[in-house]
Amino acid sequence: MSSELAVVTVTYSPGEYLDQFLTSLREATTRPLRVIMADNGSVDGAPEAAELAFDEAELLRTGANIGYGAAVNRAVAEIDPDVEFVVVANPDVRWHPGSLDGLLDAAARWPRAGALGPLIREPDGSRYPSARSVPDLTSGAGHAVLGKLWPGNPWTQRYRQENETVAERPVGWLSGSCLLLRRSAFDSIGGFDSRYFMYMEDVDLGDRLGRAGWHNVYVPGVEVTHSKGHAAGRHPEVMLPAHHTSAYRFQADRHARTWQAPLRLALRVGLGFRSKIVVASALRARAVDGRESDERTEAGHVG
Repeated sequence: MSSELAVVTVTYSPGEYLDQFLTSLREATTRPLRVIMADNGSVDGAPEAAELAFDEAELLRTGANIGYGAAVNRAVAEIDPDVEFVVVANPDVRWHPGSLDGLLDAAARWPRAGALGPLIREPDGSRYPSARSVPDLTSGAGHAVLGKLWPGNPWTQRYRQENETVAERPVGWLSGSCLLLRRSAFDSIGGFDSRYFMYMEDVDLGDRLGRAGWHNVYVPGVEVTHSKGHAAGRHPEVMLPAHHTSAYRFQADRHARTWQAPLRLALRVGLGFRSKIVVASALRARAVDGRESDERTEAGHVG
């Protein structure tokens, strides 16, 4: 097997985050690196600049905004099958020194690990719940309905696993923002399901890996920092419906029998209704923030 380590990141006007990603990546491993930037239509020039500034980085244009999972699959297809491990990470990840080598060490301890993920820190240093159980109908519905109103509800706790011991262990799925994937495991299940344009593709991947006999291993001894949620905040009218569509697809695929058709219909109607509510709420909040910003600017000019 090749000692080269392949890294795939999907770019869509990533801005200054991409330079931070590539700079910190050099301190994350001692292995030779090949970085493929699968670009879904950036207009900020950041991927082109990165390709010039970093010898290990190469730009792969997908031709359109084909979605996260499809872009990863397209990039992985360019990687020699002899490369044993592929890293998939968002371009707004900041690698900690030695973090990738730490994940590779864990992969040696877990030969049936198809995916391994680090402890993910928020920019403020808090821990993001990146290792979770696979949502069933009960935990998924309970978390969706009560997660914001009653964060400590048992369904959210069971799903997010925030109260679990912070220890290296197999879990249901790992955040797709930073994954070390064993190529043989990834290929054995056909990679990401490209029907998921955005959101839930990592849940689906982890679930299918588990069903195929592989482990999803949480490695909290390794840490990275992730600045997440920017696109969702800017475009809630697009991102939030996409999240609900993906949630429906995940459960519908797992409840696909003919006699379960009424259940699928109920899911579609319920998630569609919830999507309209959360989008309206997000747009109101954005409008309020905009007005407050304008008022602060006006006050500054007056002063």
